[in-house]
Amino acid sequence: MTISQEKEAQILRYHHVEKWPVGTISRQLGIHHDAINRVLSQAGIPKAERSQRASIIDDYLPFVLKTLEQYPLLCASRLYAMIKERGYTGGPDHFRHLVAEYRPRKIPEAFQRLKTLQGEQAQVDWGHFGHLTIGQARRPLMAFVIVLSWSRQIFLRFYLNQQMANFLRGHEAAFECWQGLPKVLLYDNLKSAVLERQGDSIRFNPQLLEFASHYHYEPRPVAIRRGNEKGRVERAIRYVRDNFFAAREFSTIDDLNAQADAWCQGQSADRLCPEDKTMTVREAFAKEQTTLLTLPDNRWPTDEREEVKAGKTPYIRFDKNDYSIPHTQVRKTLTVTATLKQVRILDGQTEIASHARSFDKGEQIENPEHLEELIKQKSKARQHRGQDRLIHAVPACRQLLDEAALRGDRLGTITSTLLRLLDRYGADEVTIAVQEALEKQVPHPNAVRQILQKRCEERREPPPIAIPLPDDKRVKDLNVKTHALTGYDQINVTIDDATGSENDDQQRQQAQPIQPSTNQGGKK
Repeated sequence: MTISQEKEAQILRYHHVEKWPVGTISRQLGIHHDAINRVLSQAGIPKAERSQRASIIDDYLPFVLKTLEQYPLLCASRLYAMIKERGYTGGPDHFRHLVAEYRPRKIPEAFQRLKTLQGEQAQVDWGHFGHLTIGQARRPLMAFVIVLSWSRQIFLRFYLNQQMANFLRGHEAAFECWQGLPKVLLYDNLKSAVLERQGDSIRFNPQLLEFASHYHYEPRPVAIRRGNEKGRVERAIRYVRDNFFAAREFSTIDDLNAQADAWCQGQSADRLCPEDKTMTVREAFAKEQTTLLTLPDNRWPTDEREEVKAGKTPYIRFDKNDYSIPHTQVRKTLTVTATLKQVRILDGQTEIASHARSFDKGEQIENPEHLEELIKQKSKARQHRGQDRLIHAVPACRQLLDEAALRGDRLGTITSTLLRLLDRYGADEVTIAVQEALEKQVPHPNAVRQILQKRCEERREPPPIAIPLPDDKRVKDLNVKTHALTGYDQINVTIDDATGSENDDQQRQQAQPIQPSTNQGGKK
């Protein structure tokens, strides 16, 4: 409990002038008597000894003290069970308070401030900064932090997990940013660095040892429960949390990392260096950089590598998503190598597929060429393939197809009709039309077509006309030359002349008098 200076003055006045005992001062000021005794003891006044009253624990106190001396970390509940077996009749709560007074106190440990030389050491650790939602996936946002122990230069990079590949990527990015690396890297006992430890016997992660051997530095774990040995990186993570990440807005993780790089080279580098207050971290790093180890000529491969089993369908599962493969590669064990941007699928040493990486969940990342041949061979697969394409482009079509299935409509016809509308009008227009058809409770493609035509009429636009071309390269690649239209003018003149001659003949025939017919041998 924190007591103000005004209260402390009142306590001392009541004690010296009014001669009030501790209990009276406590009741009048509403302050616990332990706080009153602390104020008096700080003023050099010894604590008033109270007469000791008899307690039910007195007969068992020698046993309690001896047991705590032998087992200082023994919990109060276990000690209560032991003393109750010996006849103790008190309650557990009261016993717990009594034991707390007699439990031996741990002697505070003092730590010596550690000093390092320039270019000698850096400290590495992960920091957890919540989660990111990417589509349907919820991924942890982890900050890889490495700080040079002498200059306190910080390198910060965010990843979506703390797996070994990202751990090594963070090292490599820091070395390239600094154009060098220190002689020793200090690690906490995380699994990326230490797999097993018993006393001084340490089994390092073999990947980390290979990485350290490539860059010629010494990986060194801190002692167990010795947080002071990596205090620089702990303070750096707290500094990142309070001065960079707090109230930070970003659109993607790439945007966040770009802001982190600017912060490390800007605000973070402009603070005073704790080792020498006469210069900034930027100036200290400029001195330390000359003492860093040089980088090797080639980089260490940090791609993720995983063996996967392809099932019946032409897809493999990697990092919560499905990536397409040629249909001839099903039922095989394949190898996936992945960067943060690309996923490559290998059959032995041959690359059979390459895709942009997705950090969503449950996505199907496809290359259309992988499925075209399979669709030709599997005629029944066309309907399912069409439904997948339709739902992927217009998610609202899933509900329309579900309601159409309940009504007993033919899904194949509905799917093909909606696909034609999708090709003509586009995904945005079809999405609006499908949603409106569902709101009107008419889950049928004719309703969708009528809505699309009505929207075109309201915009005074002609409906789009789809003219399918035959699947023949000779037709698709045919260049049609545009001819002059003057030939059509000559055709019109010829038609006019022919029409005029015909009219003249008709007029001449009408102008001739009609001769009466005569009948030989008969009467007129």
